[in-house]
Amino acid sequence: MKILVVDDMASMRNVMVHMLKSLGHHNNDEAENGLQALKMLRQSHYDLLVTDLHMPNLNGKQLLEKVRADQKLHDLPVLMVTSEDDRSVVMSLIAEKVTGFIVKPFKLETLKKQLSKINYQKVATVNA
Repeated sequence: MKILVVDDMASMRNVMVHMLKSLGHHNNDEAENGLQALKMLRQSHYDLLVTDLHMPNLNGKQLLEKVRADQKLHDLPVLMVTSEDDRSVVMSLIAEKVTGFIVKPFKLETLKKQLSKINYQKVATVNA
């Protein structure tokens, strides 16, 4: 599985990539903002996008909107990582068809569960 990790903080990207590798996912790329991520998504195939919500330039919600509006990227699973607890923001992400959420701070087990749910959803969609 090829995964793109997007966060404006290098330390958070490093933590996420380290966690992904410990779960057996070694094919990971990184982007420091939504604009860079969108360019990478359009140039290469990814199986999962893991993005922070709050970033400069193009935030996670805007990136999600662009992914869902792009015919080539429309079905890409998007896992949103956030410290956001505002219900209206969370509801707007659900409306944009975010695939999953992780609330900061989180543990490895939380990431593992979200990845399992996403993989299950992908298999269920393919078999439908």
